[in-house]
Amino acid sequence: MRIFGPHCTLGEGPLWHPERERLYWFDIPVGRLHVCNYLGDQHHFWDFGEPASAAGWLDKQTLLVATASGLQKFDLPTGRWETVIDLESDNPLTRSNDGRIGPDGSFWIGTMARDGSPHEGAFHRYHNGKIDCLASRASIPNATCFSPDGKTAYLADTRKQIIWRWPLDDLGNPVGEKQTHINLRDENINPDGAVCDAEGYLWNAQWGAWRIARYAPDGSFDRAIDLPVSQPTCPAFGGPDLKTLFITSASEGLSEKSLENQPDAGKILALDLDVCGLPEHQARI
Repeated sequence: MRIFGPHCTLGEGPLWHPERERLYWFDIPVGRLHVCNYLGDQHHFWDFGEPASAAGWLDKQTLLVATASGLQKFDLPTGRWETVIDLESDNPLTRSNDGRIGPDGSFWIGTMARDGSPHEGAFHRYHNGKIDCLASRASIPNATCFSPDGKTAYLADTRKQIIWRWPLDDLGNPVGEKQTHINLRDENINPDGAVCDAEGYLWNAQWGAWRIARYAPDGSFDRAIDLPVSQPTCPAFGGPDLKTLFITSASEGLSEKSLENQPDAGKILALDLDVCGLPEHQARI
């Protein structure tokens, strides 16, 4: 395991850009986008001036970034951005949270209350130039990822301790109602961000559990890897062969004693695995 990067308050939204071969991730509360190479070197960052949480890649030069007020088209060479579309910009009490680009190029992005109040957020999908609300009254939307065949979306509301599966049609649209895929209530485990590997297994960062866990396509538990931080937030596959799992983490809310016991809280954890991930889907606007 390699550990690198700055101490983020709430590290989130890791993205391996397949054309630039760089890792991007966010510190949500300060609205900061970080970047580095596979080894954690050549670190740089940009500030958005408001909370920012997730991104997809549009092309080699451009990201689509979710901030508290909207989706931003972000030019990497210049550091400039412009708003593509508003996202709950009329509600100053919410911000964006977990998100990922779907197989069709749409951006699935969740929102939540800035102060963590329950039922104030939603699951959204940006598609064909507009944002559709997929589900309301969400508390902490997380675990957004997609099966390798593009037929299933996965979502979670951390407070409900359930990861859902949602069938997709050939155009990437959700069909019917979402269904329980992994129920973590009996274990009192809080699902955070997730990603699928090339075999269709789901890797879930589990807030407060000091681990990341892998689940089979049928939802059964496969294995868990212990981590040196209690609050892992989201995984993403990357590296030259897509066999490195980069995991963001958080130091938010930890006591001084807890921080002494986990000095790497808020940093990036890089695990070299025996399974391969998939390239992140390319965003469309």
